Formats: sequence, structure tokens, C-alpha cells
Amino acid sequence: MASRKEVAELAGVSEATVSRVLNGVGPIKEETKRKVLQASEQLGYVPSALARSFARSKSGNLGVVMPYVPKAHLFSAYFFSEMLSGIGNKARESGMDLLVMFRTPDEVMNYTDLFRRQKIDACIILGARDDPGELAALQQLQQEGHPFCVMNQHFAGQSFVEVDADHIKGSRQAIRHLTDQGYRKIAFLNGPDSYSNSQERLQGVQMGMQEAKMELDPSLLLEGNYSRRSGQEAAGHIANRLHEIDAVFAANDRMAIGVMHGLRERGIPVQDFPAFVGYDDSDAAEMAVPPLTSVRVPFYEMGELAARKLIDEKVGSPPANVSSLSSVSTRHLLPTELIVRASSIR
Repeated sequence: MASRKEVAELAGVSEATVSRVLNGVGPIKEETKRKVLQASEQLGYVPSALARSFARSKSGNLGVVMPYVPKAHLFSAYFFSEMLSGIGNKARESGMDLLVMFRTPDEVMNYTDLFRRQKIDACIILGARDDPGELAALQQLQQEGHPFCVMNQHFAGQSFVEVDADHIKGSRQAIRHLTDQGYRKIAFLNGPDSYSNSQERLQGVQMGMQEAKMELDPSLLLEGNYSRRSGQEAAGHIANRLHEIDAVFAANDRMAIGVMHGLRERGIPVQDFPAFVGYDDSDAAEMAVPPLTSVRVPFYEMGELAARKLIDEKVGSPPANVSSLSSVSTRHLLPTELIVRASSIR
């Protein structure tokens, strides 16, 4: 394997210059950069990740913060596993490692300390809620110029980098699919209001109903916590009003499948189920009985995009000048798609 000294000799520069070029440190003339990169490619020289991290005074780690939920297998949950796969793929391509961290319920994460101790170079935050403590922690990160991205949560009026899906359009598509088939009494099982995507799903439902010249019955607006168990619990309310409910839209597949399971537990045969539409299009949707119509969310692509925004555009750049930050959120919304299966077909 070629050495840095050999690259320097072939390019006609010092070893220190080779190091600066390959690690993106300091101003370098374009001609010098071109010579070094050509020599490196010709000799097949690749600096080690450890050497790069020392040269840049960085950790080489991309941090991912996830909520800690007792007894929940987050890595097996479609929502988290797909996003982590996308993040990990981009990190691997860029020669970075993932440092996955968990915050306990009601804990305000000290994000800035992770940067100050050089444990991470950038941070992706999953499962954030719109509460004062979380907002203050993120504002501090931004004020200190640390690169971070919030996934699947919107903080209105802030200038955070955010990656999400178009949940308003996704829910609107789901309701339109149901109303186009003549379903009128539609129950909506949503997630907690503290998540912006729950609010956006509700907004999409309301828009879809209005387009069909209908209104959402407040008594059919139910709340779960995105778990299958909360869907099973909601099944009791739905079973009691089954004679007047002809369709159920759930804000994720886990809750939709939970409702189905809860109805079967109560002795209700599949042929007497209302129509069902879920959200996420997880692997379980296709295996549900009946197969579940669902709104597909590109979680993997969202993870890749979040990592790319940080690694390609932020890591290695000098801290941002606070006065130069935009007051408008840099929000990237990926499209959703309705996948129709037997659960919603008359």
C-alpha cells in the first residue's frame, strides 16, 4: 500500500500538504489540490479513518439520538429500522461511524455536551417532541453552530434543518381513497398531538373530508400512542360502534393491525370488519389479514437524505455565524404513496 510520503513525492509537495488536501483542512490552491488527488488516485492511497479524525480534530462519528421506550424493541420497529438503515448506509459511504444514543422519557438531552467532548461531529435526532425543553436544547445547538438535523418532527418558526414526509398529502390520499368508494362514517385513530406529524395527519384527514363534502365526527377521532397495544385498546370503542363505522384510518400500521387484532379477540369475523387504511406501509402491512392498504413513507430515503445533508454540507465546515442563520426552516419533505390492498376494497 502506498504511503503519504510517496504521494507527496509524486505530487511534488510536502507530506503536510498531502494531509491538508486529503483532510480538507485549510486553504489550498486548486492546482495543488489537483496534483495531490491525482497522485493519490494513481498510487491507490487512502488515509485511515483514524488519521482523518485526528487531522480534523473530529470524532468521525455521526450521532443518532433515539427515544428510549421501556419494553419496546425500537430496532425492530419499521419506522426506526428503515431510517437507521438509510442513515447508516450514507455514513458508511462517507467513512463515518454511527454513535446511537438513547434519551429516557422526560429527559432533556444535553446535545451540546456531545459536541464539546468531541463524541460526535453531527447529530440526527429521531422521536423529538415539540416541548419547551427540547426546543431550548435544539436552539442552543444552533446558536453554537453545531450541525444537526431533526427527522419526522417540525418546529414551526425555527430555522432547523428538518427531514420529513408529506403527511398532510398522505392522509389526504387515504381519506380520498375511502370516500371515493362511498365510505362515510370514518374513524381516525391518530397519535399524540405532541408530534407534528400527528397534527399534519389530522390536517390531511380534515382536508380529505372537506373535499368529499363531509366532516370528521369528533366522537370518531381517537388517540393512541403509535403502538399496537393502543390499537387493541381502541378496538373496544370501534367494536361498540361497529354498526355505524364503515372505515378506520390509523396513523400507523401498528395501530391499524392492533385494531384488527382487537376486533378478532372480540369474536368479530374478518368479513364484518370495516375498511382499514394504515400508514407507513411497513412489512407487516402486506402480511396482515386482510392485507392492509397503507400510505407508504420513504423512511430509508429520509435517513439517507438527513445524513447526506449533514455529512456533505455541514461536517468539516466551520461553525455557522449565528447572525447569518435564516429565520425560515430548511425543511425537506419527501412524497408519500398510497398502496391499495384488500383491507379497503369494497
